[in-house]
Amino acid sequence: MTKGPVTRKRIGVLMGGLSGERDVSIRSGLAVYQGLEEKGYNTVLIDTGKDLFNQIRKEKIKLAFLALHGGTGENGAIQGMLDVLGIPYTGSGILASALAMDKEASKKVFSWHGLSVAPFVVVMRARAAKKGAAQGEMDPSGAYRFPETPRPAFELPWVVKPSAEGSSIGVSIIKDEGSLRECLEKTFAYGPRLIIEKYIKGREIHIGVLGERVLGGVEVRPSTEFYNYEAKYTSGMTEYIIPPEIDNAVYENLKDMALRAHCGLGCSGATRVDFIVDEQNRPFILEVNTLPGMTATSLLPKIAGAAGLTFNDLIEEIIRLAVKEKD
Repeated sequence: MTKGPVTRKRIGVLMGGLSGERDVSIRSGLAVYQGLEEKGYNTVLIDTGKDLFNQIRKEKIKLAFLALHGGTGENGAIQGMLDVLGIPYTGSGILASALAMDKEASKKVFSWHGLSVAPFVVVMRARAAKKGAAQGEMDPSGAYRFPETPRPAFELPWVVKPSAEGSSIGVSIIKDEGSLRECLEKTFAYGPRLIIEKYIKGREIHIGVLGERVLGGVEVRPSTEFYNYEAKYTSGMTEYIIPPEIDNAVYENLKDMALRAHCGLGCSGATRVDFIVDEQNRPFILEVNTLPGMTATSLLPKIAGAAGLTFNDLIEEIIRLAVKEKD
């Protein structure tokens, strides 16, 4: 006997948005929409914009499937609006979404829960440099002020990244200290705070979590220097190894760390937790993605597939969790 849909409520697939990940979000949204249609759900696509409130009312949405990536779609803002409207949605709530999207905040939460993070410093863009300030001087928040150029205590290479972007947007690897200042100036285009992190050479491992269950992991081997935007979304540029070719004890530890990070941030629904395992098999957590990509090249569907869940099964499980946790 064929099972019916988890819910008969009208589902709006929210995609697009205004972040730097708009194109990827549209691809995720279209894939999710097609899967829900095939499963028999009453579904409508919504390209998220300034009139989102009116679109939701017009379409009489009763549940939102969030296929948004980055910006207000992933940082808790849209989640807050949906909470006010009383509309359940997939993924994590306001606080978990905001914490996960902010790399500075999430690293501090990870550290508090005993999870290893790469050494890092925070740099904030100041409206004006403090008169007479020494180079690299910190402000009361503990962050370095720019245009003063910080000198991290840890050795080169360094990774410079925006504090609140996904899909490796704006990420650079610095091997020469002389190029740091120019890199900082460019990275501030993505927001007023950024992270300088110690570059960890090693294997990139991504773990999928669904609810309170670890689905498994994938090792990525990009043809580029690191798993950047191009490698993530261009077919053929990355090799995917499932399960990861690492020591089993290390793999089990990564799974445990992923679930602890997911729960520590207060996440719900499906997440993807990203790690670097260095040449001494030491794991470092990078981030938790509360709305992982759902495109043909995305990692969570690959991990779920290896765990026995088809793409359509995965999106239905995500809806099941949303109905259970927020309805």
